[in-house]
Amino acid sequence: MHKKPAKPQAPHRSVTDKAEGKSGLHPHNPHRQRYDFSALTASSPELAAYVATNAYGDASIDFANPLAVKALNRALLKHHYQIGHWDIPDGYLCPPIPGRADYLHYLADLLADSAGGEVPQGPEVRVLDIGVGANCIYPLIGHRSFGWDFVGSDIDPQALASAQAIVDGNPSLAGHIELRLQASPPAILVGVMRPGEWFDICLCNPPFHTSLAEATAGSQRKWKNLGKEAVAGGQQPVLNFGGHGGELWCDGGEEKFIRRLISESSQVPSSCYWFTTLVSRASSLPVVYEALEKAGVAQHLTQDMTQGQKQSRIVAWTFWDQKQRNAYRKMRGG
Repeated sequence: MHKKPAKPQAPHRSVTDKAEGKSGLHPHNPHRQRYDFSALTASSPELAAYVATNAYGDASIDFANPLAVKALNRALLKHHYQIGHWDIPDGYLCPPIPGRADYLHYLADLLADSAGGEVPQGPEVRVLDIGVGANCIYPLIGHRSFGWDFVGSDIDPQALASAQAIVDGNPSLAGHIELRLQASPPAILVGVMRPGEWFDICLCNPPFHTSLAEATAGSQRKWKNLGKEAVAGGQQPVLNFGGHGGELWCDGGEEKFIRRLISESSQVPSSCYWFTTLVSRASSLPVVYEALEKAGVAQHLTQDMTQGQKQSRIVAWTFWDQKQRNAYRKMRGG
């Protein structure tokens, strides 16, 4: 069970104390340690074809190989979360699972802080995932870890079809993950949230590149960092974790997307206790804070996250007054 987070007096209060440990991941994240390839291949034998001894004498996979990364994800989902069927169409985002789990564990801390110190669990807790993607990863991990129910939205019908196939392929998920098409891009919440419904928390991993060219350049940098040379014939390298269209970029990048999300959240202030988003670039924070101030939020918090060399952060905000917060705490057992 997560501990009740501390309450430092910084202007943008941290959701919880910074995680300790070499990995920098949340203390309750099951992926803090090195991958146990023996256990993973026992759970998912297909992974064995991609496991080899690296230059340091350790079992590993070629993280530049998208097939190996997909096989690793299948194994992690099966071993840690009992997800028997998981697949995505070629070219779609194959997300690093440890970082996705980290976001959810910090959200659990945020809900614990709002509910008297204990993480509220079970299907009564409703979570909205903006941009659920073809991989459906947040609902899978969130439901298996905490029993929460999810609504996932996306602008891409093919991505939603893939996510639905994952849900349908795991019968125990039936009734716990609902998928909705956002039929009116560039709207985010409008048209997804239905009249009269509300959520405990909303999460979002926005596209952070501003253009396809910028996303391609980022892919090339990652390829180079993996020690790979340019593909012969001038072809662009295949990014190991993939990424399709709106998964990686949108007009204006994450700053414009998050400003729109904040603006739309102010139109439905009582429909969700905590709105949250990942912010990939620290340089985006002043723009985000300015938008929150303009929207008139009651409170906002920032939580730094670290995974290896990757730095990101969660920004959370609420419009609820003290009376509404007290009612929530009482309802969730605080």
